[in-house]
This record gives sequence, structure tokens and C-alpha cells, in this order.
Amino acid sequence: MRNFDLTPLYRASVGFDRLADVMDRTLSADLAQTSYPPYNIEKTGENAYRISIAVAGFAADDLSVEVRDAAVIVAARKAEEDTSRTFLHRGIATRAFERKFTLADHVRVEGASHVDGMLHIDLVREIPEALKPRQIAIEKLDSRKVQKLDA
Repeated sequence: MRNFDLTPLYRASVGFDRLADVMDRTLSADLAQTSYPPYNIEKTGENAYRISIAVAGFAADDLSVEVRDAAVIVAARKAEEDTSRTFLHRGIATRAFERKFTLADHVRVEGASHVDGMLHIDLVREIPEALKPRQIAIEKLDSRKVQKLDA
């Protein structure tokens, strides 16, 4: 495993400690997390994203999507199966899972849908008005008025 030294980041910036925490959690989670279920993360617009998770075999009632601690947590628990069925081959996994996606600041979940064995979670980034770029008007002063003010 690689160790990253974030000291230069801390020397030159303020408030990026959350970024370091996210990187640390992500790197440590990658070691323990499996690839089940498969998923896609796509950018659907300038400030819109979609997480699509393959949940074949799960009904909408078996799934839960929760937003907690700046993360989207998707979990699935399959109801008890009919034991009278006998499988010759079982390739569709319906084991329980929990998958966590960390959200950036100002990203919120807009909605979720379950269609054709896929769970789609739509996200949108809403930048607050105070953080959007704005033009500052430069006041033109007469140099004679400035001299009078300084006196």
C-alpha cells in the first residue's frame, strides 16, 4: 500500500483536511471492498451525475438508499427465498450488500429509480450563490478627491 504525504497541502491551504480524510477512507476501503455489485458513475450534465448499480434479482422493496454523513449508502437485503427451488447453476448473486459513495460539498441526491434490474441514483451539485464567481465593480476616484480624503 502506498502512503501519501499531504504535508505540502496543509502548508499551503486551509480547510482541506476533509479532502485528506476522504482520500484516506477511500484508499483503505478499496482494500476491503469487493466488486459486487457492479456500478457506473457518469456525468449527465454540467452539474449532474448518476450512479447506476446492477441489482438483478432485487426488487425495489429489497433496496435502500440513504444519505448520511456526506455519503450515499446503498444497501440490499433479499427476503427469504423459496427453498423448494433447486438450482442446477446459480450465477445471479442476490447476496446482501452495502456500498458507500462519498459526496463532495454541495452535492445532493435528487432521486432514485429502479428500472430493468438497475438502480439509478441521480445527483446534482448546487453551488450556493455566495460561492459563485461575481464581478466586483471598481470605483473610479478623482485623484484630487483622494488627496483631500488623505489630508
